Parts: sequence; structure tokens; C-alpha cells
Amino acid sequence: MSRVTEIRYVGYGVKDFDTERKFYADDWGLAEVQATDDMAWFKTHGHDEHHVVRLHKRDSDCVEVIALAADSRADVDTLRAKVGEAGCKIVHEPRDLDAPGGGYGFRFFSPDGMPFEISSDVERGEQRVMKRWEGMPLKISHIVLHSPDHKAAVKFFTEVLGFKVSDWLGDFMCFLRCNEAHHRIALLPGPPCLNHVAYDMLTLDDMMRGASRLRKRGTDIRWGPGRHTAGNNTFSYFCTPAGFAVEYTSELEEVDFENHQEMVHEPGPQVMDQWETGIGGPQTMPKPAADPCLFQPSEV
Repeated sequence: MSRVTEIRYVGYGVKDFDTERKFYADDWGLAEVQATDDMAWFKTHGHDEHHVVRLHKRDSDCVEVIALAADSRADVDTLRAKVGEAGCKIVHEPRDLDAPGGGYGFRFFSPDGMPFEISSDVERGEQRVMKRWEGMPLKISHIVLHSPDHKAAVKFFTEVLGFKVSDWLGDFMCFLRCNEAHHRIALLPGPPCLNHVAYDMLTLDDMMRGASRLRKRGTDIRWGPGRHTAGNNTFSYFCTPAGFAVEYTSELEEVDFENHQEMVHEPGPQVMDQWETGIGGPQTMPKPAADPCLFQPSEV
């Protein structure tokens, strides 16, 4: 069955382009692969995805695109048909992409108005073996989104895009997988917007080393360090200068994509954070607000 198989990148529109660009290059630990006067693309050092962040200077801070991967051009075409049948607005039809890395893909708005791209055949980038204590991201781990009807959003991701449910936290947070990682997407109630983007770190020590680097550069932990129950991954949350929540995580559980049996975790302090030794919590994270660019096609 044609389905989404991975996350590629998140494209942000940002008002203070230079500051956000400096954060990702100097503080967060990414490598800039290409840039123009008003755009920049960044990759991780430890994975061959062409880029994981795209920045675009504009008059609002918003999400311009969330790019997902399919295995082949045929899968892209099939997913385009399924997305159209689900009633989603198509931004552009499947075509050869002229962005850095190229590929073949299409863009659409989710039922909530969030912008997505699905692509295949994107050029692979360079990668190197990461060493313990480097404290830099390996790749995007997962993305968490809010939806006014999160259960309908779960249905869209599973029935249209081919994700599977891994776990629920109560009845308000759903963790979805598209490969062996416990989750690549998670969904929460709320106005349509991005909650956060998480990045895999090689080890728990690398997560802590990365947090140390950020603190020394003026970005402190908003919530963490801790360990979630769903996925059993460690976490430390931060905010970029533009106000987008980002996470360092490690040790995310791997599951059998086809056969993993979903669980329901009852909400509680030791379920949200099994350690209960860190600072902050959901209340110290940015308050969800509808993305200002819903249903607005990006210029690029």
C-alpha cells in the first residue's frame, strides 16, 4: 500500500531571518547546505536527508510546509489521489521539484489548513558517523501537531496517509508511526498549529551535552530533562528565537510497524515524565495558537 514512510523537513516563515538562521547553525547544531538572501536550508551531520529545516524571510512567523517522504513516484501519485479523494485542497500537483535536493512531489493543505508536501527521489546529502558527546542532532525524530478535531486528524493520517496508531495518552494525544519508530507524528487537541519538532540525539549524554551548549549560548530548557512513557524517549524542550518549540530526544522506542499493538496510557505526572526531576512542564511551553498561514500557499 502506498503510504508516507518518513519525515523530510519543516519549512518555517520567520520575521527575524538572520537571528533564526544563526540559532540553527550556531546553537542547535545543524549545517547550512544552501542559502539565498531570504532563504536558508539546513541538514544534520549524522543523516543523509538533504535538509531538515528550511527558513524563509517573511512578515509573519509561521509554518510554510511540513515535508513527508514516500518511497517512489508511483506512491506519490497514489497518495495525491487519496488526498484529493479526502477533500483536501491541492496546492500543486505532483511534479519535479525545483527546490534544493529536487525530487518529485506535491503539496496540499490538511483538513485543518496545515501545509504538507509528500515527495520521493530527493537527492541524498552527505553524512558522517556521529560520536558520543558531540551533542548534535542526528535527524528529525517526530512532529507534534494540534487539531481542533484531533480524532478526525488521526483518521486522516491513518486512512489517507498510511500511518498506524502506536499509543494513546488518555483520549487526547495520539502517537502515530510510519516506520519502525514508535512515532513520527503525534496529535493533540487545540487550534491548528505546530506544537513542536523533535530531533533524535545519538545518546542520552548527547541530549544533555546539547542542552549544555544551548544554555551557554542563552537558550535554556523550557521543560525537562525527562523521559516520556509513550515511546519511552528522553526529552528536553527549548524555543527558537522566533518562538517555535523544538526538542532534543533520545532512545525512542522501535516497534514492529505492522504488528505493534497500541496501548492507552492513563495521564499522570509520572506518565508525562517518568523521572519527575526536570524543570517546567506543558504549562511552560508556548501556548497553542492557530498558525497565521493556514490555507495560504507558500511562495516557495
